[in-house]
Amino acid sequence: MRNKKAFWTATVLSLLLFITAACGKAATPSPAGTPAASPAAGTPKSGGSLVIGVADDPKALNPLYAGDRVTLTINQSLYAPFFSINDGKKTFVLAESLTPSADFLKYTLKLRNNLTWHDGQKLTADDVVFTINSILDEKQHSFLRSLFVLDGKPITVKKVDDTTVEFNLPQVTAAFEGALVQIFPIPKHIFEGEADIEKSPKNAKPVGSGPFKFKEYKASEYVTLDRFDGYFDGKSYLDSVTYRIAKDTNAANLALQNGEMQMKFIDPQDFKKFNDTGKFNLISFNEGRLAYMAYNMNIDVMKKKEVRQAISYAINRDELITASYTSTDFAEPASSVLTPDTLYHTKDVNTYKYDANKAKELLKTAGVDKLKLRLAYINSNKAQTSQALYIQQKLKDVGVEVELMALDPAAYSQKSTNMKNTDFELSLGGYIMGYEPDAYKSLFMSTEAYNYSHYNNKDFDALWSKAAVETDTAKRGDLYKKIQQQIADESLFYPIAYTKSIIAIDKKYEGLKEAVTKPVVMFENLNKLYVK
Repeated sequence: MRNKKAFWTATVLSLLLFITAACGKAATPSPAGTPAASPAAGTPKSGGSLVIGVADDPKALNPLYAGDRVTLTINQSLYAPFFSINDGKKTFVLAESLTPSADFLKYTLKLRNNLTWHDGQKLTADDVVFTINSILDEKQHSFLRSLFVLDGKPITVKKVDDTTVEFNLPQVTAAFEGALVQIFPIPKHIFEGEADIEKSPKNAKPVGSGPFKFKEYKASEYVTLDRFDGYFDGKSYLDSVTYRIAKDTNAANLALQNGEMQMKFIDPQDFKKFNDTGKFNLISFNEGRLAYMAYNMNIDVMKKKEVRQAISYAINRDELITASYTSTDFAEPASSVLTPDTLYHTKDVNTYKYDANKAKELLKTAGVDKLKLRLAYINSNKAQTSQALYIQQKLKDVGVEVELMALDPAAYSQKSTNMKNTDFELSLGGYIMGYEPDAYKSLFMSTEAYNYSHYNNKDFDALWSKAAVETDTAKRGDLYKKIQQQIADESLFYPIAYTKSIIAIDKKYEGLKEAVTKPVVMFENLNKLYVK
């Protein structure tokens, strides 16, 4: 979440990611939706390299298991999807068409001719069938599996010819294309016969189909990719891209200022500092991202709805946003757990307007006194650090003591994805799930590994399952409204803000408009960037 696609972020999906681009030079962010313009018109030329700062090591250089921001960012260059959907418009990539049958129970995917993997082998329908079947294989434990299982029945996939694949659905669903857009195929000739693809040593030297191919990975230092001359959409202008792993935010910012890196995400608190140098184009854009706090119901006290609601009432959302994002220029107060770019998003839910007295009353009703809670967050995330300090103080005001647990990204991810986690009651995070609401079920259904609140309600699970296959637009909208209302009423998450992301990129690079900003991964088409 892809948040994903992970996103982080919740280690969730490679996700449907919307594109809204903006570029700014003033000390305030550019309006969302404004195209990023090159500083001077020029003719693209080949050559040069780009060093991108990332906050951690990749988790798995394999798109079947990529959900965190870093892994998704690197995999975006290594692998290619069948198609992408941006602002509701479908753009075909490896595929050239996707055609449903009249009854919408069969979809035919047509690949482009003469596609190749980085090792020169042909990319064919066999690879597509192998990828989907690997996702469906429960022994391969890909988190993408639930997207292709409808009411307990998996889809089936078969090869028609070398460039044609047929998907057969057990029932009609409005979410199929939203699931398929998240898939980046993997090579059958590399992974066939692997008992555990996620842990396969073959992931150490990935073979992809994207614009850049793997060269070298040195843990805790860098991942380097070289241009893939056989990419179907033409050779990249850049010779190479290096993802430099910089876990300390301040050190990473210094490296960016010194020219050791040329591009990275920056925090809102650093916007003015980088803008004042005059060396960078700063691109601020809506990611369709939610920053949130989750309540862990693996712990008995958090199973009490009144306790969760009391915590929600104890927080002033506007103050929290100012404390962590400097202003609403970079973050919009959140209401629903579905972001505004998602189908059927509604603001008509309980938002828990700040009320300290109400919080105290609810704690008394719950029968808790001198409550002590632990709040986990990522230590390198400036926004989360500010949020944690603010929440600690506000809960102290209503008689709740909060211990702050600042964790490195790897430890945070390990604890969060443990379905029996009892290491903390509260956690801060964020995700990007895209326009198809069915993707969100991986965060809330009781059987899903990324259900960080560990809420278990079979009737609630059934709502998600029913909404996924409902084809009547009005009825589907009603189901997702009920889902959003129940999450709010039960206070499973505390939605903080729909945030913007900021990319800082050295002004010597052009092609920003053509590269197109993309949530989580910075740019959708990194192969379009070139040195001025």
